[in-house]
Amino acid sequence: MITLALSKGRIFQETLPLLAAAGIEVLEDPEKSRKLILPTNRADVQVVLVRASDVPTYVEYGGADVGVCGKDTLIEHQAEWGTHGLYQPLDLQIARCRMSVAVRADFDYATAVRQGARLAVATKYTAIAREFFASKGVHVDLIKLYGSMELAPLTGLADAIVDLVSTGNTLKANHLVEVEHIMDISSRLVVNQAALKVKQASLRPIIDAFAKALTVSA
Repeated sequence: MITLALSKGRIFQETLPLLAAAGIEVLEDPEKSRKLILPTNRADVQVVLVRASDVPTYVEYGGADVGVCGKDTLIEHQAEWGTHGLYQPLDLQIARCRMSVAVRADFDYATAVRQGARLAVATKYTAIAREFFASKGVHVDLIKLYGSMELAPLTGLADAIVDLVSTGNTLKANHLVEVEHIMDISSRLVVNQAALKVKQASLRPIIDAFAKALTVSA
C-alpha cells in the first residue's frame, strides 16, 4: 500500500491533475467527507489528510510514503527537526505564492531599518524570518502567531509581519503593505527514503508520472 499525505485546500486541489497523470483518482471529496483516509481508484494507493505543517513529519517518520507540502513548511520543519529521512525529488510548481514582510501603510519601515531600530515581528514562520532579518543585520523580536497575522500591526502587537502572500488583497483590506520580498514559495513532492527503497517498484512510476506531467505543462 502506498500512502500519500496531503492537506486540504489549494494544495489538494492542485495535486489532483498530477495524480491523474499517474493514473490515480481520489474517490471522495475531502470537503464533504468526514474521513481522514480517502480511497483512490487504485487498491494499492490511499490518501491521508493531515495539517499542512504535519506533512513532512508523517512522511519522514513513515506515517506516509509520499506527500506534498510547501517550501515554507519544509524550511520550518527542517529548522526544528531536521529532514534526515526526507527525499525531495520534485518542485511541483503548484500552490505558488510568496513570503513577504508587511507593515501598516503608515509605518516607515525603511527609515526604521536604516536607523537600526529593533522591530517586533509577528509570524508563523520563525525560522524563515530569523534567517532573513539576520542576513540583513536587522535586529528583531519574533512573536509566534498561528492565525490572523494581519491583526498584529493593527493592534500594536508588532511593527511588521512575515507571512505568505498570494493576491495581496487581504493585506490591502487591512491597510497593510508589502515592504520586502523574502522568497517565492511553491509545493514540493517529499518521499520517505526508506519507502523509496522498499517500495521502489510502486513509488517510482508515480514520481516519474509527476515529473512527466510537469514537463508537459511547462
